[in-house]
Amino acid sequence: MTTSELVKTVADLADARAKLTGRVAVVMTMGALHDGHEALLRAARERADHVITTIFVNPLQFGPAEDLDRYPRTLESDLEICARAGADLVFAPSAREMYPDGPPQVRLNPGPLGEELEGASRPGFFHGVLTVVLKLLQLTRPDLTFFGEKDYQQLTLVTRMVRDLNVPVEVVGVPTVREPDGLALSSRNRYLSADERVAALALSAGLRAASEAAAAGSSASDALAVAHAKITNEPGVRLDYLVLLAPDLGPAPEHGPARLLVAARTGTTRLIDNIPIELL
Repeated sequence: MTTSELVKTVADLADARAKLTGRVAVVMTMGALHDGHEALLRAARERADHVITTIFVNPLQFGPAEDLDRYPRTLESDLEICARAGADLVFAPSAREMYPDGPPQVRLNPGPLGEELEGASRPGFFHGVLTVVLKLLQLTRPDLTFFGEKDYQQLTLVTRMVRDLNVPVEVVGVPTVREPDGLALSSRNRYLSADERVAALALSAGLRAASEAAAAGSSASDALAVAHAKITNEPGVRLDYLVLLAPDLGPAPEHGPARLLVAARTGTTRLIDNIPIELL
């Protein structure tokens, strides 16, 4: 297993990036890497000559009551995963390095979709996400960038940003990686107690039940009701939202491909998940 080169400053990143030839991919992360991140890195490795990983816990996307200080920092084990998955270069800057003048005065407006779903529950969240994504795209200058479908709204907004602003990069979505019991992999899963983890299975179970109902001919509203019942029948889960929308997160179609998205809390941990659904 080769070692990934680690750089922590913008200047060192520029020097290292200048040495990379051919197609370059970037996978942006906040660290605490798991098998889902490794799947992103391996997907990038398959399509690019060189892979850059960024590891940065972005303060712009944490609200005042959220877990910035609590968010896990595991750089040593993250570097092992990056090396195993074939990342050539890891950029792991400090907040001061990324924002030398303090919180940036200019931030990207995500538009109406950025104020819905996660944006409604976490005001300003996607302003912070898209600002750091665009900044990292400028710094790494990739041909491709890979995002997981688990954060489906993020993937949709990054794709829209790149298209609307003519950013010269291809955005690639990678399917959600799950535990054998169906739980979507997330860095926040480590916060769950044993009982909370069992309760969290209601999210993926509800999504699967809705998908099966739609495949059997249920309408959009009936499939949504199936998921709602499955999730809310679990007393350890507090539902935030459950919506069925089009793949681009516009209004749900009567027939054809759609996306079912859920957010809920179990204990103090907020989890999200989603699944593609085909409405007959």
